[in-house]
This record gives sequence, C-alpha cells and structure tokens, in this order.
Amino acid sequence: MPRKSDRPYKGKANLDVLFGEEESKTAPQTVPIDSITLPASQPRRYFDPAKMEQLIASVKAHGVLENLLIRPLPDKDSSYELIAGERRYRAALSAGLKEVPVTIRSLSDEQALQISLVENLLREDLNPVEETEGILQLLALRLNVAREEVTSLLHRMRDEQREKVPHNVMGNEQGQTIQAVFEELGSITWESFVSNRLPLLNLPDDILEALQTGKIAYTKATALARVKDDEARQSLLEEAIEQDLSLSQIRERLKTLQPKTEISSPSSQFDATTRRLRAAKLWENPKKWKRVQTLLQKLEALIEEE
Repeated sequence: MPRKSDRPYKGKANLDVLFGEEESKTAPQTVPIDSITLPASQPRRYFDPAKMEQLIASVKAHGVLENLLIRPLPDKDSSYELIAGERRYRAALSAGLKEVPVTIRSLSDEQALQISLVENLLREDLNPVEETEGILQLLALRLNVAREEVTSLLHRMRDEQREKVPHNVMGNEQGQTIQAVFEELGSITWESFVSNRLPLLNLPDDILEALQTGKIAYTKATALARVKDDEARQSLLEEAIEQDLSLSQIRERLKTLQPKTEISSPSSQFDATTRRLRAAKLWENPKKWKRVQTLLQKLEALIEEE
C-alpha cells in the first residue's frame, strides 16, 4: 500500500499561491538556528522517539537535507517563524547545528497555518488523531467557519448521501469545498473520515492518549473503547501495549469480558433494547414497521395475560 508521502498531492501546484513570494532574490540559504522560533500552534504534538533518534543521527552525519520553510517575523529583524519542517528543526537542535538551510517566504498568519497543516497531513507518520484534528482545522480555514460547524456539515453531508435528510450541502459551495480538500489530500475520502476518523475524538481519555502517542493503532483503539468498565479497559489496554496484541487477539479477550461488561439483568436488557429500537427509527421503514406492529400486538397480549 503506498504511503501518503508517495501519493501525489493533486493541489500541490496551488500551494504556490499560499507560499507567496520569496523574501528576496538574495535571501540567505542558511540562517542561524537560534533565529527561528516555533509557532504558537502546531498540528503535530507527538514525535516518535525512535524515529527522532534516527533523524538526529542522519542530521549529524549528513546535515539537514531538505530546507525548512520559514517566514520573517514582523517588527523583528533577522528573526523567523517555522512554517514547515519541525522534525528537522528539532533534530538539528539536538544535533547541535548552528545554522540550517531554509526557504524564506512572506506569508500571512492564515497562509502559514494552511501550509503547516497541509505539509503535516502529507507526512506518513502523522498519527490518526493529529491527522483528524489537522483536517478539521484545515477545513475550518478553507470554509472560514468554526471547527464545530465543520463537523456539523460533514454529518449533514453523510445524512444527505444516505437520503435521511433533504439538505443540499453536497451541492453548495461549502460541500464542494469540503470534497475538494479531501480530493487534494488524496489519503482518505470524506465519507471514510466521517465514519472512521471523527469517532476517534470521542474515545475514552486513556485510549485517546495511547493513540495520540503512537502506542496503539486506531483499529485496536476503537475495539478497546467498547469496554465500558474503566478498570477492565485500562488493564486490557496495558496488556495490548506490552504484549503488542493483534486486533484478533484483542477481540478474543473482549469476548471473555462480555459477561462482566454486557447488560445482564432483565430490566437492563429491556431498557437497552428499547434504546436501540428508538435509535433505529424502524417506523421510517414501512416494511419493518409492519413487522414491529405485529410483535407489539403480541407483547400487548402477553401483558394482558393473568
């Protein structure tokens, strides 16, 4: 399966518009590393220690092989803000480099953030949670709306596609922008993003932390999240990490936990079934609702029995 970094980014040519103009024809190719500062907000928060050690060793041996992208800080002479290349920047610091190769661009705050997001989203080692949050942030910028509104729009698009609601989001400007962003990134469809990635942000805190720090794959994380008992889930999570359990092994262990975590009392089972019936909205399907009515009549007859 090709890596994200191997896939062509269809909108890459459009990034030239975001990049702006070079600071000057004679802009230096290297700058002192201590003249570069990190932005207040970065899409990436976790750096795999083993991969960072490998990069530091490479930088010590060969230097920084790919330019960092920076922009001049306003009202500060010879000071810059890092836009893209934080792993290389951190590796260069750890390797003790005094200067680093750079590309200098004059960028607005919004341009800088968009480039930083896109650059990180194209990296193969961005974890699923960071990728999900990054895509939401990029969509919010492109649409000029709050992140919460992006999530609402995505859910409305899915409902529209499933013919659950008469919205026309997919055909309007916002829907087209959303679809264009996912086509540009090329790593995931908007449908898959709604179904598989947005739920990650609602995972229990212990599972979310393990996922963010790269200790567990997101398929395993979603499986472990089904365990509602906090102690049982934490114990299984630790076991999954320590023993590097496969997804099938985790599922087998989940089966053994079911008697402890599944609803067992008659009243609880009745409540759970009622909630599922309401959520399924079977009355919206005439054929299914007819069968439900037959079953309800039988239940009513059972209730009336002495």
